Amino acid sequence: MSNQITTAFVQQYSANVMHLLQQKGSRLRGSVGSMSVKGKNAYFDQIGATTAQKVTSRHADSPLIHTPHDRRRVSLVDYDWGDLVDDFDKIRTLIDPTSAYALNAAWAMGRAIDDEIIAAAFGTAYTGETGSTSVAFPSSQQIAVNYVESGGAVNSGLTIGKLRNAKEILDAAEVDPSESRYIACSAKQIHDLLQTTEVTSSDYNSVKALVQGDVNSFMGFNFVRSERLLTDASDYRRVICWNKGGLGLALGKEPTSKITERADKRYSTYVYYAMSIGSTRVEEERVVEIKCLEA
Repeated sequence: MSNQITTAFVQQYSANVMHLLQQKGSRLRGSVGSMSVKGKNAYFDQIGATTAQKVTSRHADSPLIHTPHDRRRVSLVDYDWGDLVDDFDKIRTLIDPTSAYALNAAWAMGRAIDDEIIAAAFGTAYTGETGSTSVAFPSSQQIAVNYVESGGAVNSGLTIGKLRNAKEILDAAEVDPSESRYIACSAKQIHDLLQTTEVTSSDYNSVKALVQGDVNSFMGFNFVRSERLLTDASDYRRVICWNKGGLGLALGKEPTSKITERADKRYSTYVYYAMSIGSTRVEEERVVEIKCLEA
């Protein structure tokens, strides 16, 4: 069983279990495309653009325009979580910690979902009929840490100029503006926005409302705060901008729980969670990376 359970014993004079600070579950799951799958690998099938041809003569043969097909492979990985609650410990505590353990496990599973999505955003994707062709994230979808804004000002954090640039990249690729767009960034990047926006700027009130939590969107992006984003080799934070169809989550097994007695552990209560998931970048043009210095 958990060696930390003794902190909740009666002599601590506490009638409640207080969870220490942590991200409570997934924040990104609802912002990506998802599907249920069977098997170890799954595929997001894609259809490419075609071109209409001019009619140049009467009674000509009907056209046959071959529609391009492609697909992205996603490989499932398994996660589980388990801990024991000793019946003797239940006697010594003022509360039954079983439900608190289950909640803690569910939150851990949610964070693992986010980690898979974050890793897939800029990781190697696999395409082709069997998903055997690797695709690296292109530099054309990256915004440099020292991106120069209009007027020649350089700021290495998250700025209005970088957001405009990310929007321009998505718009230029014909990413449908009616589809939800998201940006995952840390508290530091949201703080940067407020610092780098002049009080006289028309953007200031919108950014201030974002910082205060009154709104969660700005410049067409829905903001999702995450302190789990990766850094690159230069220790720059890799902020993710994407539209919902740009990232995919495959669910082979939804997070499921079991709470049962274990005869092999003196009939202690066993709290168990398991899931099988995978994530991939579905299309490069739908995802933009903004590099940010956090020093």
